[in-house]
This record gives sequence, C-alpha cells and structure tokens, in this order.
Amino acid sequence: MFIGEYSHAIDEKGRLAIPTKFRVALKKGAVVTRGLDNCLFLYTKNEWDKLAKKLAELPIGKANTRAFARLMLAGAMDVVLDKQGRISVPEYLRSYAQIGKKVVVTGLLSRLEIWDDAIWQTYKQGTEKSSSDIAEALGELGV
Repeated sequence: MFIGEYSHAIDEKGRLAIPTKFRVALKKGAVVTRGLDNCLFLYTKNEWDKLAKKLAELPIGKANTRAFARLMLAGAMDVVLDKQGRISVPEYLRSYAQIGKKVVVTGLLSRLEIWDDAIWQTYKQGTEKSSSDIAEALGELGV
C-alpha cells in the first residue's frame, strides 16, 4: 500500500529516486505512464496488469474509452529500479507532466503519482480549499 507525500529531485538524465519505503514493492518492475491532472502514474507490475486487463475490456466503440486507453497505454513505459533506487522517467512523460527539477511523489494506495512540485502545490491548495465540498459529494457515494 502506497501512502504519503515525498519531495525529491529529478536529475538532468531524468532519474528519480523512489522513496525508500516503496522500493521493495517496485523491485519486480514497474510501469510509469501519463496520469490525470498533470501528473504521472507509477504502478507495480501486478497493479499495472490489473489495470491493463480492465482497459482491454472497455468497449472500443466508445470514443471516451478509446481515448482513455490510448492515454494510459500508449504512453506507458516499463521501468526498473537501479542500484540507487532510481527510475528513469522518459523525456516525453516529463514533458507531459511539466516536470522540472523538483518533484513530489505521492502514494495513493495502489499507485504512486509523480508531480512537478509547483503544480502539486497549486493542485493541493485548491483541493484543500474545496475539501468540504469534496467530502459532501463523496458522502453521497457512501464514502
């Protein structure tokens, strides 16, 4: 289970150190892909396989499902932790998420998200201001 928020730097070669507590879960390989809200998603191989299966089962006759599958699958890249616990984030994904040198890695149970620090701070502040409205909407869903 991934939880927490961690500040890191990405080097000029696009290498990102994964927080130590998450490295064991990612040892068998991982997949990084385009996420939502200007971030990247990082999945364990097992979680990625579950998601890919669900995406493969979506009806291809619907434009939104095709678009979402393309977003997630076409941008995906297998990554492996190096001896220092880093992954290489491809340039096209760093560009998509507008990632600069400072990044934030957030844990969201089954996945990690990788954010540019400034974008994360803006997103987080907006979400915190709307937390009551969000909670009320989730309450209607039984959360």
